[in-house]
Amino acid sequence: MTILRNLAMCGLLLALAPAIHAAPASSGDSTFQLGRIDASGLELVHGKDRITLRLVAPNVLQIHGMPGGLATRPGIVMDPHAARAMLANLRVSNRDGQATVASRALAVSWDAHTARLAIADAQGHVVLQTDPADLMKGRIDLQHAAADTLYGIGGYDAFEPAKGGLTRSGVLIAKAGEQGYPGGPFVWSTHGYGVLVDTVGARFDLASGHIEVSGIDRQDISYDVIVGAPRQIFAALADLSGAPPMFPKWSMGFTNSQWGIDQQELLAIVHGYRARHIPIDNFTFDFDWKAWGDDNYGEFRWNAAKFPGGPGGALKATMDQLGMHMTGIMKPRIHVDTVEGRYAQQHGFWAAGRPQTTDYFSLKPVREVDFDQAAVRAWFFNPALKHAFDTGIVGWWNDEADDTNSNTQFLNMQRALYDGQRAHAPVRVWSINRDFYLGAQRYAYGLWSGDIDTGFDSMAAQRQRMLSAIDVGEMKWGMDSGGFKGHPDNENYARWIEFAAFVPIFRMHGTLNEKRQPWLYGAAAEQAASDAIRLRYALIPYIYSYERAASIEGVGLVRPLTFDYPDDPQVRNDVDAWMFGDHLLVSPVVVKGQAEKDIYLPAGQWTDYFTGKVYQGGQVIHYAVDSKRWRDIPLFVREGAIIPTQPAMDYVGQRPVSELTVDVFPARQATHFDYYDDDGDTYAYQHGAFFSQRLTTQRNGDDVQFDTDAAHGSFRPALTYYLVKVHGIRAAEVNAGAEALKPYADAAALLAAAGEGWAVDHDRYGSVTLVRLAAAGARKVTLRNTAGH
Repeated sequence: MTILRNLAMCGLLLALAPAIHAAPASSGDSTFQLGRIDASGLELVHGKDRITLRLVAPNVLQIHGMPGGLATRPGIVMDPHAARAMLANLRVSNRDGQATVASRALAVSWDAHTARLAIADAQGHVVLQTDPADLMKGRIDLQHAAADTLYGIGGYDAFEPAKGGLTRSGVLIAKAGEQGYPGGPFVWSTHGYGVLVDTVGARFDLASGHIEVSGIDRQDISYDVIVGAPRQIFAALADLSGAPPMFPKWSMGFTNSQWGIDQQELLAIVHGYRARHIPIDNFTFDFDWKAWGDDNYGEFRWNAAKFPGGPGGALKATMDQLGMHMTGIMKPRIHVDTVEGRYAQQHGFWAAGRPQTTDYFSLKPVREVDFDQAAVRAWFFNPALKHAFDTGIVGWWNDEADDTNSNTQFLNMQRALYDGQRAHAPVRVWSINRDFYLGAQRYAYGLWSGDIDTGFDSMAAQRQRMLSAIDVGEMKWGMDSGGFKGHPDNENYARWIEFAAFVPIFRMHGTLNEKRQPWLYGAAAEQAASDAIRLRYALIPYIYSYERAASIEGVGLVRPLTFDYPDDPQVRNDVDAWMFGDHLLVSPVVVKGQAEKDIYLPAGQWTDYFTGKVYQGGQVIHYAVDSKRWRDIPLFVREGAIIPTQPAMDYVGQRPVSELTVDVFPARQATHFDYYDDDGDTYAYQHGAFFSQRLTTQRNGDDVQFDTDAAHGSFRPALTYYLVKVHGIRAAEVNAGAEALKPYADAAALLAAAGEGWAVDHDRYGSVTLVRLAAAGARKVTLRNTAGH
C-alpha cells in the first residue's frame, strides 16, 4: 500500500480505509515534473506536454492534459456560461517532493517520487489516485477503493431488460442511445466522488478498483473530479454542465397525450375532464395537429382539416378559457418533394448517413435534417412554426431523432426549439424527448422512456429507467403512463396513474387510437386515478419548489434513496422506493393483485401519509395493499417534514392561492423547506422576480419551534397566510417572538376568523396545533406544550 506523505501539512488527516493500491512510478522519459504550483493550482510538464490541475470550485478539481500544449474549447457537455472565478483561501505546500493544493473540501497532491496524483476529501481520505501521464495516451485511469459503489454513465432503452438496476460495473458506453436511453460521460460513487469527462461518446471500463475511460473525442483530455456527498456532487455537476431552466408551472400538473384526434374530440375530452373536476393542464397531440405531408411547411403548421380553429387562433382562445395548454409532436425529418425539402437540399441540411425513406405516416419521401449544424437549428424555428406557437402549440414533444449516429442530434433538435422560442417569446420552454445526452438539460429538456409496452412488468421496469436517468443528470423524466403499445387492463391503468403522479413529468399516452382518459377504465380505476391526480395538484406548491431547487442546486423533485442515504447498503440498488422531494418517500404498487407489499424504510421515523400510522425505519415493513379498489399509494412522511399544499384545482392557477396549508412533522434536529413561487410562465425569475421563503422547524423537548425567514425576491404572490399544522403537539400557548398569538376555541373558529391565531385539533396523525401566520416576514414562533404530550 502507498500512503501519500505529508498531506497532513494542509490540515488534513490522511486515512485510507480501505487503501487504494498505487501503481509503480512511471519510468523512462514519460515522467512529468512539477512545473508550477501556486494558488491557482498545479502544472505538470514534460517537454511541450502540459497537464494543469485547477480547483474551479471548493470541491471540484479540473484536470486538463494538453499534448504539445494543445488546448481546445470545452465541448457540448460543458456549460459555456459556467463561472470560473479564482478561488480564495487555498492552501499551498511543496516540500519533500510532495506538492499539495487544498481547499476546505478537497486536496490534490502530486508525489514526485511516484509521479502520481492523489485526490482527497475534506476528511483527508484519498478517494482517487491516477498517473496523469495516461492523458498523453488518450485515456484516463483512476484508481479507487474496490468496494466503492458506482452509478451513472447510462440507463436503459425502452426494450432492453433493466436487470442491472442502478449500480454500474463492467464496460459501459457513454451515449445518447435510442428509445428513452439516458447517457453521459459522468460516473459517481456514494463513497464521495464523481468524475465528469468533457467528451461526446466514450468507453468506461469499471473493474478492479479502476475507472478507465477511453474513446474520448478530443486530444486534449479534460475532466473534472467532484468530491462530496451525492447532493454536493450533483450541485457541482449542474454548475459544470449546466442546470436545467425551470419548466412552466402548468407542466407540474397532468398531461393527456393522444394519437388519433381532431378538434371535436379534443373539446369533448377537455370538457369531460372539467365536468368531472379531474385536474389537467396540457393536451399533447401526435401527428394529428400537423399538416403532415403537405407542401409549404406542412411539418410546422396546423392541420386545418382536423383542427379548423387552429390556424386562426380560435381554438387557442377556447382552450385558454378552459385553462388548457396545447403541445405538439415534432419530427426531425421533412418531406423531400416540398418547398422546405428543396430548401434543405440546396443548403446541405440533410443528416449524413440518413438516406431518403418513405414516411410510415404520410407514405411520402422524407429525409432527416442534421441538427448538429447551426444553420439547421436557426432555420428550424421558422415562420410557419412561429405561427403555430403563436396560435397555441406552446410545448414540444420531440420524437424519433435517436436513430442517427450522432449523440447530439436529439440534444440539438431541442436546442433549436429552445433558442428559437427564447428569441421569439418570453414564455418558458417545455419539451420531452426520446433520449438524453448530458448537456441537453440546459435546453429545457425532458426525457420520456420511449414506446413502452402496457402491463405490470413494463410498468415496474420504469422505476429503474427513471432513477438511472436521474443518476446521469436528467432530473426531468416521464413515461407513457398506461404504456404506449397495447391496452392496459383497468387495474394496470389505475396503478400506473398512481405511479406517474410521483414522477417529475406526469403524462399518459398510447398508440394510434388508444384512449387514456380515466373514465374509460371502469368506476374503480377512474376513482383511483382521479384521486391520484388530485393529490398531485394538492402538492403543486411542494412540487414547484423542487422545480426551482433543480434549477439552482441540480437536484430535483425525484431522487434515488442513495442521494439521502448514501451510507445505507440496503438502498444501493433500490428501485422500489424513492424520495419525492426531501420529505416524502413513495413506493408505488407495481404488481397485479398485490395484497401486501414489503417496503424498506431507511433510518428514522416515517408516518403513513394516508393513515397516520408511524413506522421506525431501518427495516422492511409489511404494508397492506387494497387489491380490489386500488385506492392506496404507499406514501410516507419523513420525520422533520414540512409540506405545503393547496386545494386541488381543475388546473394550475385556476384561482389565486391566498393561504397555503403547511403540514409540519417536527424532529429533534432542525429541518427546513424553501417555499418558492413566481409568475409560472416567464423567465423573469432569472432576474429576481420570484418569491422564496425558508420555513424551519425543530422539536425542543415538549415544545416546537417554527420559524420563517424574510422572503427573498421581488415577486409578490397572492399568498397572505400560512396555515401551519404542527403535528404531534397540543399546544397550551403559541408565541410569535414576544407576542402571544390569539387563541381560538377550536379549529373551526380559527378557520372562520380573519388574521393570525391558533387552535388545537385532532386528525389522522393525532394531536395537531394549527397556527395561522402572516407570510413573507421573518417570524419565530414557539409552540409550548406545558402539559406535555
